[in-house]
Amino acid sequence: MVGAVLVGVLVIVVGGCVCVVWAERGGPRWVRAVASVTLASGSLLRRSSRRRRRSLSGGNSGDSGGDDGGGSGDGG
Repeated sequence: MVGAVLVGVLVIVVGGCVCVVWAERGGPRWVRAVASVTLASGSLLRRSSRRRRRSLSGGNSGDSGGDDGGGSGDGG
């Protein structure tokens, strides 16, 4: 059962990627629509992943300075 769901998700993801490539080459309107949905879904997943990482890394240690790799803070 879980395997069938995973295969189904994989088919949807691969189909979306195919539509993105096809839309870049000027595919029909429905392909461009599927490509837009695919790209929007990817963007949404990336944003939620960043939020989750931020909340996990900054929520446990209080005020840790918020080091996001943005420099040393020496007036640079």
